[in-house]
Amino acid sequence: MIRYMIAYAVTAVVFLAVDYLWLSRAIGFYRNALGDLLAQKPNLLAAAAFYSIYFVGIVAFAVMPAAGNGGWVSALLSGGLLGLVAYATYDLTNLATLSRWPLAVAVVDMVWGTLVTALASVAGFVAVRALG
Repeated sequence: MIRYMIAYAVTAVVFLAVDYLWLSRAIGFYRNALGDLLAQKPNLLAAAAFYSIYFVGIVAFAVMPAAGNGGWVSALLSGGLLGLVAYATYDLTNLATLSRWPLAVAVVDMVWGTLVTALASVAGFVAVRALG
């Protein structure tokens, strides 16, 4: 159980730190692209719920399988695929159902989700492997 807790904690810290850096620098892009669709202040409860659940998925589908019988490349690829699927679900659903959801936002988000999830997966993997 301690391995899962360490994997979750490291994955969460890395993901949140990198995502914060991205979002703090890309806010202008999102404001320009989304206009009044973008909330003035984020709903922190909804964000916390997303992140909490998403980190469980990263650990379950990328970190621990790679730690069990793969390597860092497995964590990278599984994490990247999970990120692509998760962010594509959100962005392509918005593209399909919202009249003003920009294609550019969908593409940028899907690329970002793929990269940040892959990176956090590798970090979680490295932490679990360091435990032995």
